[in-house]
Amino acid sequence: MTDFARRRARMVERQLRGRGIDDERVLGAMAEVPREKFVPEPLRDRAYADSALPIAAEQTISQPWIVAAICQALRLTGSELVLEVGTGSGYSAAVLSRLAGHVVSVERHEQLSRGAGEVLRSLGIGNVELVVGDGSLGVRERAPYDAIACHATAPDPPPALVDQLVDGGRLVLPIAGSEADMLTLLRREGGRVEREAIAPCRFVPLIGEEGFGS
Repeated sequence: MTDFARRRARMVERQLRGRGIDDERVLGAMAEVPREKFVPEPLRDRAYADSALPIAAEQTISQPWIVAAICQALRLTGSELVLEVGTGSGYSAAVLSRLAGHVVSVERHEQLSRGAGEVLRSLGIGNVELVVGDGSLGVRERAPYDAIACHATAPDPPPALVDQLVDGGRLVLPIAGSEADMLTLLRREGGRVEREAIAPCRFVPLIGEEGFGS
């Protein structure tokens, strides 16, 4: 076992299972994806730290627990079409690729989307489709989605994302608050949208037409 593999195993047991992540499929996916591949070279020694890390374009790769919490809340079984808003480094897309049937991942920074694509291809991940665009508007031409994961804080749930969910679909996103962002689960049930708080968090803002503007 390599040093990174040992660190990854410790991360799963201490940072994830030890803090309430109990979906075995999520834990398995997090144990398989080499997070160090998605971290800038100078920071690879910190790849399994219990924290977010900076990447290009003034963005971040999320704390491992946050990625796992989002995936667990989506309750994926393996066949779903998932929309990811905020490709970033591509790490979360790689985790989702092991949990869903197909992932459409949208990113406003072409540089990040291109870099994520290179890493995903190098790992042989073929069920992630990358799109450059305004993530707050989703990717309507591929909708409806069984689940949506948003990796940027919105002032309110973007109506476009809610509209692109199937009936019974789940959307997980951080919603801005006065003191902290709140990672939130939304379930679309007929004409209603049920909301459930998951945990306080901190993300970069969702920039776009239905986010914090451009």
